[in-house]
Amino acid sequence: MKIMLLFFSAISMLTGCTVKTEIKRLEEYKSEIAKAEKEFEKMVAKKGIAEGFYYFADGSATIKRENDTLIFGKENIRNYYSNPKYKKATVTWSPDFISISNSGDLAYTYGKYNWSVKDSLGNTKTASGVFHTVWKRQSDGNWKYVWD
Repeated sequence: MKIMLLFFSAISMLTGCTVKTEIKRLEEYKSEIAKAEKEFEKMVAKKGIAEGFYYFADGSATIKRENDTLIFGKENIRNYYSNPKYKKATVTWSPDFISISNSGDLAYTYGKYNWSVKDSLGNTKTASGVFHTVWKRQSDGNWKYVWD
């Protein structure tokens, strides 16, 4: 009886440690995603929308833009944002929510963005909205978006 009690106590302790380890791991992944979102935003500000969206895209990334148009793949995303109308545009965003899959290989974020562009007269037009991004952990441990 004492052996059984000891056995079940040990199993309970090990299981509790495993759950705490999993929660800690998922919280670390949330921090990684928050960092990736910030680095993504900084690169867009520094190198432009086309390069930022290209760099942070997974090879199979898809973005949905005006008129529900889907743009598939990194190169097509860069080509899309290479349009001269995006040269004078700026975008900022910040995730309000981050969730990680239990397996730790997928995540999603959503939050608010502000998109600004100067017209030919130098007037700035700003649009605000909500973004939703799906992230995938790469084999090197980095995160790239697969949907935006």
